Amino acid sequence: MRPISLPNQRQWQQEIAELVRGMSGGFLFGVPLLYTMEVWWIGSYLEPSLMLIILAVTFVILFLLNRTGGFRQLKLDQFWQAAMDSVEALALGVFCTLLLLLLLRQITLQTPLNEALGKIVLEGVPFALGVALARSIMQGGREGDDADSDGSAQDNYNATLADIGATLIGAIFIAFNIAPTDEVPMLAAATSPAWLLAIIATSLLISYSIVFAANFTTQARRLQTEGLFQNPFVETGLAYLLSLGAAAAMLWFFQRLSFADPWTSWLAQTLILGLPAAVGGAAGRLAV
Repeated sequence: MRPISLPNQRQWQQEIAELVRGMSGGFLFGVPLLYTMEVWWIGSYLEPSLMLIILAVTFVILFLLNRTGGFRQLKLDQFWQAAMDSVEALALGVFCTLLLLLLLRQITLQTPLNEALGKIVLEGVPFALGVALARSIMQGGREGDDADSDGSAQDNYNATLADIGATLIGAIFIAFNIAPTDEVPMLAAATSPAWLLAIIATSLLISYSIVFAANFTTQARRLQTEGLFQNPFVETGLAYLLSLGAAAAMLWFFQRLSFADPWTSWLAQTLILGLPAAVGGAAGRLAV
């Protein structure tokens, strides 16, 4: 029987450093939303079934983010490690949320259990996302990925996967704190179809300019990289669709939209939130 080896001091130090990095990213990303009253109210009446759905969806997002960024050093092909890190990120997010909600007295001994759980689950999502984004926030993404690239089909697949993850990272990072506010439906109600078309055009133009026209540091490399995303116009269009999808999911997540609402409400509010999401998605792709 193979003996079980205990972690040495260096491994413990690395583990502690990674946990601190993850929690720091959680605080950076999650604290702003913690001071938003709309989120407290929504969390107070969440149904248990919706809590489970939110946790499941959050896990899937965390998995995608951990495949791209994460709070540990991780290769793109380590599927099970990304899954385990996603569970850990979710647990760290819940722990940080509980700690601060107790500190701010939004949860006390008198708070009903269902209300407390709803607040923890809803507020815990941005903290968990912050944990998964920790290395992207603090270290600028993965180190050394480009050096290992040899132009193979696997590298092209990894580059495409990294761009998808980076687009979602940036879109969520910028738009997540905007989604629960009343400003989005207010702006959507006052916007005509012609202005929505202008918003689409502006979102695409800004996204293209940030990545391919502003001469940022990674622009030349991106133009030379092969892969599904790497054609400038195809990348801009696909990234915008991903950003819109993320925007719609965030609006549903914060119960600003429901499936009973007309499609026109979904379209208008998604396009309104899609503008900052597209900007964030473009910025995210520059980081990889």
